[in-house]
Amino acid sequence: MGEVILTMKGIDKSFPGVHALDHVDLEVRKGEVLALMGENGAGKSTLMKVLTGIYKKDSGTITYEGKEVEFANTREAQDSGIVIVHQELNMLGHLTVAQNIFIGREFKKGVRIDDKKMNEEAKKLFDRMHIDIDPRETMNHLTVGKQQMCEIAKAISHDAKVIIFDEPSAALTETEIQEMFKIINDLKAKGIGIIYISHRMDEIKVITDRVTVMRDGTYVGTLITKDCTKDDIINMMVGRVIYEDPKTQNMVPKDAPVVLKVDHLNAGKMVKDVSFELHKGEILGFSGLMGAGRTETARALFGAVVTFISMVKKLILRVRKMRLETVLDIFQKIERDTELLYRNLLQKTLLWQLWNSL
Repeated sequence: MGEVILTMKGIDKSFPGVHALDHVDLEVRKGEVLALMGENGAGKSTLMKVLTGIYKKDSGTITYEGKEVEFANTREAQDSGIVIVHQELNMLGHLTVAQNIFIGREFKKGVRIDDKKMNEEAKKLFDRMHIDIDPRETMNHLTVGKQQMCEIAKAISHDAKVIIFDEPSAALTETEIQEMFKIINDLKAKGIGIIYISHRMDEIKVITDRVTVMRDGTYVGTLITKDCTKDDIINMMVGRVIYEDPKTQNMVPKDAPVVLKVDHLNAGKMVKDVSFELHKGEILGFSGLMGAGRTETARALFGAVVTFISMVKKLILRVRKMRLETVLDIFQKIERDTELLYRNLLQKTLLWQLWNSL
């Protein structure tokens, strides 16, 4: 591991009624992978938002490359080389890979966007990462794993010196996780400092060099990964050792009554022929990668999910009866009438096409 590239010292941040960060410390070195761990609500995301300019700290200092800094926004942080790869993919599915990577920073030839130049630069990024992705491919044609690689390429394109990975493996298969680890190790070898946020203990032992633990908005301590155990980390996270023997059998009585039965549930594209039973006193888990349909299934159970097309058609028919004259009025009415805010340009284009077709 190299010299220290980033130090956060005594970071304090409060919101009304909540002391989110209480004099938290963090240190990142060049060419290391630092795990940042803690239970939900420990303050990890808040600390990273302070670092990248989303939140303004109340007190404390941030030293980056030997100079004290305080970024006003994420753009300043990115321009300085501090970038986040978020758990939620922030890509626009209807644009190409290259267009997504350089969105807001497009190469231009005169007043026109230079797609050829963006494709060439994106190809160079993928060559550096040793992955095969066509920069001209439309983003929504890629697997979730490939989209995650594009997010990493986007981070590298900012000439990143510190990259924050926020739960990056949540939506990936085991094979894709291994591919991502190869890229992280390559970035590490190039001297980039990496902050790796994850709840997966097995990953922490494989990919990280040190572990910094937070609890209830405070800094607990930092361990050398190879010298600590999972129990050491858990103890620091929750303040006590937790151990439960794995279950060897179902503890719910065989004659427990069924309190919920679902047969052949279908809702939109994500929920197809789902069936299950829930018994009294039972905890039923739903497992799967991001996009597998777990949330959509749960929402469908209490009627929160209907098919996109049928809902939009019904809303448009209602709006047309009101004789609203502008597209803006149409969308504002639709947004008021549903939880889902269809502000994405592609979805709005679809809405307008449906309006004209009815």
